[in-house]
Amino acid sequence: MALSRVCWARAALWGSTVNLGPLLIRRLQLGRCGLAWGAPRPSKLHLSPKADVKSLLSYVVTKTKAINEKYHRFLGRNFPRFYVMYTVFMKGLQMVWADAKKARRIKANMWKHSLSFHQLSYRDMEHLRQFRRDVAKCIFLGIISIPPFANYLVFLLMYLFPRQLLIRHFWTPKQQIDFLDIYQTFRKQAHPEILTCLERTVPVISDAGLRWHLKELCNKIQHGSHPAVNDILALRECFSNHPLGMNHLQALHLKALSRAVLLTPHLPTFLLRSRLKNHTTVIHQLDKALIKLGIGELTAQEVKSKNVELGWANGCRFPAA
Repeated sequence: MALSRVCWARAALWGSTVNLGPLLIRRLQLGRCGLAWGAPRPSKLHLSPKADVKSLLSYVVTKTKAINEKYHRFLGRNFPRFYVMYTVFMKGLQMVWADAKKARRIKANMWKHSLSFHQLSYRDMEHLRQFRRDVAKCIFLGIISIPPFANYLVFLLMYLFPRQLLIRHFWTPKQQIDFLDIYQTFRKQAHPEILTCLERTVPVISDAGLRWHLKELCNKIQHGSHPAVNDILALRECFSNHPLGMNHLQALHLKALSRAVLLTPHLPTFLLRSRLKNHTTVIHQLDKALIKLGIGELTAQEVKSKNVELGWANGCRFPAA
C-alpha cells in the first residue's frame, strides 16, 4: 500500500503516466478490493465445536457401557457371590438417590404451599416417613465411621449385621424375606406381654362396667377371636385417661408396646413414652390420609407394605383391595 501511494504521488507531481507494470497493477487492485470489502473470510472445512463435543461424548458413553458390560460378565463368571453383593449395592445407591430426589420435591412443595406433614397425601407422607428413618440409619453409620480407621470396622459390621445397620435398599431378595419374618416374630413375642399388662390393669379400674369390658376383651383375644369395633370403643375412656392412657403406662407396658411396633425398648421410660406418642400420631395421620385416598386405590406393593407394617399374617389383605 505504501508503494502504491508513492507511485500515485509521482504521477500527480509529474503529470505523466507511470508504467507500473502488470504485477504492481495486480497488487493495487487487490489492495483496493481489500479496502472495499474487507479481509476474505476463511472457509469452514470442519464441523462445529458443538457437533465435535456431542460426537465425542457419544463415543465415550458407548465405550463406557461396553466396558461396564464386560466387567459385569467377568464378575458374574468368576466371582458370583461378590457380583450379587456388587449388584445389590449399585441398585441400592440408585434407589437411595431416587428417594432423595423425591423427598426433595415433596419438601419443596411443602415450603411452596406452606403445608405441614399431616396435610400431605398418603403416598407423600409414607415416602417422607420412610426416608427419614433411612436417613437416621445413614447418619448413625456416618458418626461411628468418624474415628480413624473405623470405616474398615463399619464395613465388617454392615456385612455381619445387615438388618440392624443397612436400609432396605441394600438387602438381597432373600434377606428381605428373612428379615420380614424376623420382624413378624418380634411382634408375636410382644403380644402376650401386652395382654399380661392389660390383665394387670383390670383390678385398678374403678368403674365396674369398664372393668368387665376389659376382662372380656382380654379373654376374646386369648382365645383367638378378633374383637369387634364396639368392644374397643366401649373402653375408650380407659385408654384416654388413667390407667391405660399413654401418660399413665408403666415401663414394662411401654417396652412391650415398643417391641410390637418395632421400636427399640432399651431406652429410658420418658424416651419410650415420647417415641410411642410420636409414632402413634404419625400412624393416625397416615390412616386419615389413607381413608381420604381410598383403600381401593392402593397398588399391590403398597398393600403388601401395609400388611407388613401392621404385622398381619401372609395372605391377609384389605377388604377393598
